[in-house]
Amino acid sequence: MRALTWQAPNVLQVETVPDPEIVNPRDVILRVTMSSVCGSDLHLLGGYVPAMKPGDIIGHEFMGEVVEVGSGISQFKKGDRVVTISIIGCGNCEHCQRSDFSCCDNSNPNPETTDLAYGQPCCGIIGYSHAFGGYAGSHATYIRVPFADVNLFKVPDGVTNEQAVFVSDAAPTGYFAADNADIQRGDTVAVWGCGGVGQMAIRIAYLMGAERVIAIDRFASRLELAEKKAGAITINYETTNVHEALLELTGGRGPDRCIDCVGMEAHGTELDYVYDKTKQLMHLHTERGTVLRQAIRACRKGGTVSVVGVYGGLLDKFPMGAIVNKALTVRSGQQPGQRYANKLFEHIQKGELDPSYLLTHPMSLEDSPRGYAMFKEKTEDCMRAVFMP
Repeated sequence: MRALTWQAPNVLQVETVPDPEIVNPRDVILRVTMSSVCGSDLHLLGGYVPAMKPGDIIGHEFMGEVVEVGSGISQFKKGDRVVTISIIGCGNCEHCQRSDFSCCDNSNPNPETTDLAYGQPCCGIIGYSHAFGGYAGSHATYIRVPFADVNLFKVPDGVTNEQAVFVSDAAPTGYFAADNADIQRGDTVAVWGCGGVGQMAIRIAYLMGAERVIAIDRFASRLELAEKKAGAITINYETTNVHEALLELTGGRGPDRCIDCVGMEAHGTELDYVYDKTKQLMHLHTERGTVLRQAIRACRKGGTVSVVGVYGGLLDKFPMGAIVNKALTVRSGQQPGQRYANKLFEHIQKGELDPSYLLTHPMSLEDSPRGYAMFKEKTEDCMRAVFMP
């Protein structure tokens, strides 16, 4: 089969690789119909996530058609149209039993790296380095999905492929971001990052009862989509002081809930960005914390900061004093999308949510290196490039 492989930092190549096979009774093999880029893939591309090896297949946001089913699977059959949650749960451990699938104890067959880095082993993630299981990714003709009875969901009638593919990652991550923020009716919510996850977080925040959502980014096309498609008030941080603007919009108190949809490669215009970038390049720490610091500083006293942007390691100049003295709640995590998939399909079927506008650049798998270049550099107003093997 054909697949997009990581060769070295910022080097991708489409090549012919062996087809996947059933290795466990709970496996399913899919023919991939759509596979999207994701902002967290850029951390892999740039070499910021450990344990990548030349030849690794990347990609984790996808849908497909069932072509082969393991002997332990009865819920799915050949020909089913399905979407896969990219964060892998086993369904049996205590965390999965609590619907905390992203904390799964059993889905990562290579737990040593995350155990050492974080204190406990983390879950497996499709196409996301050997530290998170070494699973082959979705930018390929076929893919093996482990624990398929937990991680696959049939796409309902009336939901298009263009809508369904984002129920794999962008939409549940946005839902998780808003859910973690503990949004109450009438709240003002600030969202940093107007990529796919940020767009979904905005829409879900409104569905959860937010009165106003303020979206922060620097790219005009993304800010325009956040306003016209998601209904947000927008701030361009390159032309506006974010903190002052948020205080002005909230009568001096700050947003009730702040959501970081950016993560470790945050861009900024202030001195802390230069500081972070320099230390990151010198391998003295791993994160750029501009967005996280802004969110913590801006959030109202007693408010909540929700972090779904990916962070990998260590961050300097973390404003712990603001968290303590403003009595903030900080919640974070990888998305447990199994918890939200059916709810998201219901919202789509009711016309309350339409993620399809995220798909700006459909293309073949053979063109995927160009798609990643567009996505990384934000050229041609690329929100999401989606590959169709």
